[in-house]
Amino acid sequence: MTLSFFPPLLSSLFASLAHWLDKRTAARLPLLLAGVLFARGRRTVTSWFRAAAITDDFRQSYVTVCSVGREANHMAISVVDLVQPLVKANRLLVGIDDSPTQRYGPWVEGAGIHHHPSPGPAGEKYLYGHNWVVLATLAKHPTWGTIALPLQGQLYIRQADIENLPPERPRAFRTKLELAVEQLHWLKPWVNSHFEERWVAVDGGYTKKPFLRPAKQEGWVVVGRLRKDAHLCDLPPTERRPGQRGRMPTYGKNRIYLDEQAKDEKGWQQVECVQYGEKVTKTIKTFLATWRPAGGVIRVALVKEEDRWLSFMCTKPEATPEEILEAMADRGALEEMNKDVKEIWGADEQQVRNLDSNVGCFNLNLWMYSSVEAWAWDREEAELVDRSASPWDREPRRPSHADKRKALQREILQAEIEGVLSGQPSQEEIRALTQRLLDMVA
Repeated sequence: MTLSFFPPLLSSLFASLAHWLDKRTAARLPLLLAGVLFARGRRTVTSWFRAAAITDDFRQSYVTVCSVGREANHMAISVVDLVQPLVKANRLLVGIDDSPTQRYGPWVEGAGIHHHPSPGPAGEKYLYGHNWVVLATLAKHPTWGTIALPLQGQLYIRQADIENLPPERPRAFRTKLELAVEQLHWLKPWVNSHFEERWVAVDGGYTKKPFLRPAKQEGWVVVGRLRKDAHLCDLPPTERRPGQRGRMPTYGKNRIYLDEQAKDEKGWQQVECVQYGEKVTKTIKTFLATWRPAGGVIRVALVKEEDRWLSFMCTKPEATPEEILEAMADRGALEEMNKDVKEIWGADEQQVRNLDSNVGCFNLNLWMYSSVEAWAWDREEAELVDRSASPWDREPRRPSHADKRKALQREILQAEIEGVLSGQPSQEEIRALTQRLLDMVA
């Protein structure tokens, strides 16, 4: 496969990622990434090799994948530089979520039993495989709404499975909350000078003290789901009593019960906000409270739906309910991305056992997802979606990630075909090009 026909954005990213590797393996990475883009069928590592025409050099390509896993944190800096210009706002919003992937076999390093996020018809509560903590930028496209651009994925390994790792690849046990804090700490230096505010949207599993306190100390505003039984208190007094000495209290003494607040008919109001690309009107109740896991005052927002009520929190007391609701709606793009990176790119289907290889393969899928979205960012819908063969399909909708990936493949192949035909090609060159195209479609 000839990389000279790739768009400049991808060529620049491939070279930047390869810069972090040893020179002996760096030269193989761009070709491997091209194989990730054009792989078909079951997305094993060998399907990457076939798509990139890697044959005799396949063993060294496995070494390249391992090297990516060891240097993933450094290489992800190149992806930050790629997606940073797409955030056209003074506030950076990122999302963090854990994404389990099912694996098979007892020799897959780092695999264990995890809670199943979406049980099937049999109602399975658990699955055997990996669990990834994924960090993604949530960027707002002017036409397509919020799009998640993944930056890196950290592998969470249960403490019971740490001892099963080989001695040459040891890992210290870290909870998912600790991994999430490390991701924010890693990202801060690369975005600190570009944005006035840094927000992170999480689900209820991350609104806990081990995550909220360090994130607040690092200067991040956390917005997320709030447990309905959370132990909230009112605000502390701001004036000293006569003769009072010492520090002023941080927390109030009177308990606030969310269910009582939800049942109370007073204080509800309607606000307009933009969620999932549409302007909607929500019935909300908001107030300030103190909460020990957050280390002080938080903004609470209750949302009344037709059949239930939801509770959200924000560690920035000055935040408006509209900002909280929009940030939590934008977080939905992260779950959509987790679904697409598994179904379209086949994340964690690469059938490798080595721990570093698993980390490398998963992050390569994440980075290719971000590169495709960045390439398609400023393009018109007509360039990305070709429905001429389906005249019955006239339903207006934004291009899917699969549409963008196929459009990028078409552009590269068209450039290669035009490049071969423009220089009076020989029969051997035409035959070789035709054979390669047939291998890709058949």
